[in-house]
Amino acid sequence: MKKTKGQLEMALSVKITQWEKEYLGRGSLSCKCELIRDMALITLAGVLTPAEYHMAESISGRDQIKKFRNDLVESGRKQLEEMVHEVFSLELISLHTDISTKTGERLIVLKFNKPWDYTDNA
Repeated sequence: MKKTKGQLEMALSVKITQWEKEYLGRGSLSCKCELIRDMALITLAGVLTPAEYHMAESISGRDQIKKFRNDLVESGRKQLEEMVHEVFSLELISLHTDISTKTGERLIVLKFNKPWDYTDNA
């Protein structure tokens, strides 16, 4: 039976949350996924620690947090590629991410080699 868009979005959200906890050592307060054509837009809320909020009060602190957190996500690309393949049976072509040091929200855009509904996704 083919999975619905909502089921696939939830499956990816669960996997991203699990990855955050296992790979990054800490999970977000919430994770929401939206599938759009050949992309997944993932919104993670509550990803910064209290110390990072304090550090973000300066420009150099914000830059350091963004660089470090983005490098961490990039270093886990292999696991993200595996998740995309497991959930959608597609290849991860590109990964884009940014974090707001004001709100503590992270956005991740995953771009696939085909539209998310191209395959059977059973």
